[in-house]
This record gives sequence, C-alpha cells and structure tokens, in this order.
Amino acid sequence: MAERPVIEICLESVESVIAAEKGGADRVELCSDLFEGGLTPTIGTVRTAKKLTEIKINVMIRPRGGDFCYSDEEFEVMKEDIKALKDTGINGIVFGILTPDGDVDMKRSAELIELARPLSVTFHRAFDMTRDPYKALEDLISLGVDRILTSGQEATVPEGAELLSELVRLAGDRVIIMPGCGLTERNFDKMREKIGAKEYHIFLPEERKSLMEFHPGHIYMGGLLRQSEFTVTHTSPSRVSDIMRRF
Repeated sequence: MAERPVIEICLESVESVIAAEKGGADRVELCSDLFEGGLTPTIGTVRTAKKLTEIKINVMIRPRGGDFCYSDEEFEVMKEDIKALKDTGINGIVFGILTPDGDVDMKRSAELIELARPLSVTFHRAFDMTRDPYKALEDLISLGVDRILTSGQEATVPEGAELLSELVRLAGDRVIIMPGCGLTERNFDKMREKIGAKEYHIFLPEERKSLMEFHPGHIYMGGLLRQSEFTVTHTSPSRVSDIMRRF
C-alpha cells in the first residue's frame, strides 16, 4: 500500500481541535455550524485554537449555508475574512465558489487564492456541485489550488469511490484529491485501498449532554429541523486515535 496518508479532521470547536491533536491527526478543518455543512468560524475561535494547540489548522471561508453562488456583498465578506484570518497564523483556507451554470467561478476564485497566499488553499465540496467534474478538475489545477475536497459527486465517499479513484489518477501530482464525507473507522481501510488518495478528510464526533440541568421544553433556538439544545457534539480523540494507529 502507498505511504501513510495525511488525515484531516473536520470540526467546529476549540475543544475539538484539542481532541484531534490529542488523537494524533495531521491537520484540522475548523468551521462553525457543521449542521449547515460548515461556515466561517469566529476570529476568537481561531485565535484560541492557535493559542492552545500546535496542529495545522485550515479554516473554512463560507459566509452562509446553501449554495455556492455568492452575491457581491457575500464575496466581500469572504475577502475580509481571509484578510483577518491571515494574521492568526493558520495553515490554510478552504473555500468554493461556483457560477450560476455550475462551473468553478474562475475570476473570483483567483482573487481569493491571490489574497490567501502564501497560505495553503483547499477548494471544498462545492466541487461536487459542478456540472462537469473533469472540467472543474482542470480549472482548479490551472488556478493552482493545493487540494480539492470531494465526495466524488455523490452524497458520500463510498458512493463516489469510482469517480474519486479516477480523479486521483487524472490529478497525479498536479493537485491533491482529498476524499471526504461518510468516511468512518469501519469503511476507511476499504476506501483507502480502493481510492488511493494522499489525504483524507474525516468527521469523527461524539455527543455529550450539555451542562444545563434546567431544560425548558417549549423553547427552541432554531427552526423545526434542528439539533437539540441539550446535546453538544465534539470530536472524539479516541475515534481519531483509532484511525491514526492503523499506520
């Protein structure tokens, strides 16, 4: 089998960054609101994570949930977030911008990449929403991104494994294809053998009850589709360790 891959843990809190480092992960993708697929975390979260850990931190640049076709105002927010985050000492940024017809937005992506450098740049699963993955691959290679996070244009990596293995082959050494979404301790070895990527992106949570003892049952902070206010999700250091000890 190929040399040991890089393992990146997807997470949304300082406590989870600490847990991922404790578990032996190589890098983390720090977001807020993973229920929305990951949004830009607060500057306080990033600074505190940097203060308390040594692990490499890539930070999500995504101003809202939903699609990846952004207004002028949203694009300005993304640029300002990159400017602010560059001063925190992070390893890289993670973003994705598409045109209305489902192509990579080359002009805006180039602006963000130039603004982010010399930081590492990952184009996230907006790739999975493009109309032509082969064109998107070549477009992103021409832009010079360092890696593409993708589930192979399917809901999960196991479903998209065939395309993922093909993308890894087509990309060669020109860009890193990083499979992510739906990877677990149970399927990781099989997917790694089938896909053969150099890096993998994994979400390994555990749930704990909140510290609240008083639970007003008639008040909710979100809409009808919501998470419980009295369950807190963090990265599981033992689950990270379970992945890392395989190498």
